[in-house]
Amino acid sequence: MADPMPYFAAAAVSSVMTFPLWKAAAIGQSGYALKAKSVLGRLWEAAMPPYRGGLVVVSGRAWAQAAIFFGSDEGSRWLRRQGWNTAVSSSLPPLVISANVQIANQPFVRSSIMLQGDPQVSFAQRSSSPTIAVIRHLWKTEGARSLWLGTGVGIVRTVPKYVTAVVAKDFMEDFLPSAHAGSSTILRSAMKSVAASMVGAVLTNPLDVLQNEMYKSGQGVLPTLQRLRLAEGRQWLLRGCGSNAFASAMPMALTIFLTDAFTQWRHNAVV
Repeated sequence: MADPMPYFAAAAVSSVMTFPLWKAAAIGQSGYALKAKSVLGRLWEAAMPPYRGGLVVVSGRAWAQAAIFFGSDEGSRWLRRQGWNTAVSSSLPPLVISANVQIANQPFVRSSIMLQGDPQVSFAQRSSSPTIAVIRHLWKTEGARSLWLGTGVGIVRTVPKYVTAVVAKDFMEDFLPSAHAGSSTILRSAMKSVAASMVGAVLTNPLDVLQNEMYKSGQGVLPTLQRLRLAEGRQWLLRGCGSNAFASAMPMALTIFLTDAFTQWRHNAVV
């Protein structure tokens, strides 16, 4: 019987550990004001408290990653049993699941990112539930549709990220030699998790920047692209790429690695 617990435990631990990196990436890609001048100084400043909306971000990222990776693994196994080839079995489940997860999480994604420095919602910092305060503000001032602003861009950036990660994970699972000793098992899981997470994070960085700018301005895709091109040329494509590579890749890498570790631990405990 399929066991989702290692997936949820791994995703929860990963989300808590990497929240400061997510915050730094969100601030860097959104262009919110920071006092530090150096690159490392700005990254350090962005990653430090206060962690506004932290509980919503951590819980949202945890269930999303667990649902995507667990659903993708089980979906892939089911499709293979039905006779589908490896390409379809590896790519179709994460494509469908990650798209639906993005739609469900979108209002919380937008409000959480705005909380990290958007002056329009500075009032929410005094609220006991800042994320809900931002959602209510957007609903009242811009309508319900505003909560899903950037959903299309979010799907375009999130789906390839997870599809790439799952396909790379499955490829590495088949490519790497099977492990028997404890040390080689750890090394194998580490190599699989890093390879599966880095590619998608780097390739989708421009879409992360675009989506965050849409949140700030409330504009659609084309006006935002035009404004970025006029203001920054091609440099906006790489804005926050370094911090995003860590912020996006590390949670996925940790989730994949810890899922293997927790699955092995539960298997040994049962045996």
